[in-house]
Amino acid sequence: MPLILFNKPFQVMCQFSPHPTRPSLADYLDIPGVYPAGRLDADSEGLLLLTDDGKLQHAISHPDHKQKKTYLVQVEGIPDAEVLARLRAPLDLGDFITQGCEAKRVMEPDWLWPRDPPIRERAQVPTSWLAITLAEGKNRQVRRMTGSVGLPTLRLIRIAIGAISLQSHPLLPGESREISASELGL
Repeated sequence: MPLILFNKPFQVMCQFSPHPTRPSLADYLDIPGVYPAGRLDADSEGLLLLTDDGKLQHAISHPDHKQKKTYLVQVEGIPDAEVLARLRAPLDLGDFITQGCEAKRVMEPDWLWPRDPPIRERAQVPTSWLAITLAEGKNRQVRRMTGSVGLPTLRLIRIAIGAISLQSHPLLPGESREISASELGL
């Protein structure tokens, strides 16, 4: 039962079937029978786990198992302590209320790769980086959270799932490697 780490590039679809306008996982991985344990939308980058084991896939992706996921988020604006406290607390996004999470301001890591294409830069609008760790993961949740506190997301990279991170298992966009399930702590 393989467990594959994959660094999903920007604009790649989290599916193996062909997409009419964008590359898919099939353009990067030729491993029969594996499927993503969780998803990243096309506009997001970073760590994706794939497996052929349904129980393992469930243990990785289902919120009941509390596999925390950490995202590195470049936002427009500079958050103050009040904005960070709002991000950490349960946040009403209209159709659901988030669980509390970890959110802090960080420096851009020196190991981070440049995005292709680069994000849009506006000379009069400063940007900053946040690390947000969630135990849930609803559709576009991080983008909606930062937007609701006045910090639109410019770049979103999942850098860790549980004990596995792109810092400890460096992969460039489009690269993959096999690991053991025990490394996830399951």
